[in-house]
Order: sequence, then C-alpha cells, then structure tokens
Amino acid sequence: MMSIAEVLEGIMSTVTIEKKAVCAPRALNEAYDYERPSSFSRALRLEFGNVVVLLISGTASIGANGETLHVGDFRAQLRRTFDNITALLESEGATWKDMVRTTCYLRDIERDYAEFNEGRTAFYREQELDPLPASTGIQAILCRPELLVEIEGIAVFRTGPPSEE
Repeated sequence: MMSIAEVLEGIMSTVTIEKKAVCAPRALNEAYDYERPSSFSRALRLEFGNVVVLLISGTASIGANGETLHVGDFRAQLRRTFDNITALLESEGATWKDMVRTTCYLRDIERDYAEFNEGRTAFYREQELDPLPASTGIQAILCRPELLVEIEGIAVFRTGPPSEE
C-alpha cells in the first residue's frame, strides 16, 4: 500500500505527465465506435514517475459490441459494471485493491440503493478490500434509458519499488 507522502513525492518529482487511453475491448467497446459516437476514453492512465493514476470513466452494463446487457435486472447490471471496471483495471496491471475512489450513479436511488449496497458489499468482500474505496452515491439520469447503474473510479498504484529516503 502506498502512503500519501509517496504519492505526492512521485507527483512532485515528475517533469512530464504521460497520458494514455485505456481500453478493454474483450469486455466493452469504445464509445467512439458507437453507431452514434460519444467522445470520451473508457479510462486514462496518467504516469507521475513510478506512480500511476487510472481515471475510469462512467462504466455500465455494456457488452463488447456496445449493447446494453441485462436490461431490467439491476443486480446483473451491477455485476457486469464491476466486471467491465475489473477488465479496465487488469488491462493496466491494476486491481480493485488499487481503487481509491468511486462515484456510483443510480437511476432510482430510493428503489435500488439497498440492492446496490448489498451487491457492492459482496463484490468488495470477494476482492478482499481493506480499506474500502471512498465513494459517493448519486441519483442520475444515465446516458441510456435502460441503464440502472453506472460507476466511475480512480485507482492509484506504483510501477516500481518505493523510493528510498
């Protein structure tokens, strides 16, 4: 686990910030490949020396061909959303243990929050997360009417050994 001091040291000692689009085409397609393209990257990888920050865009129950999966099934959509984020993390050598922040958008927070929290808690237990990521839950109209949940996240990890002081 990285300390805040290590993250800040990596950021402060960086002359240039390397940026790279992240994708996981076996899990979900790129939004710019949609029939009606949407202009964003699935995630961005920012490198600050040996510290990497992954900024994961809002991710939902989308299939490899851009189709919405599990229409009407909140629990299945939530699981697919977690699977899609997992694929993005894995494509860059990260795991859920590197996730420091999530923002969770629910179409109907009053109806779905209890089921969301049960599913998230079960998934986080599977991942053996300790501590849990910081998180915010928001009710929102999502980009497709059939989507019930969307999650964005920030992951931070080191690519090399910790710096010696």
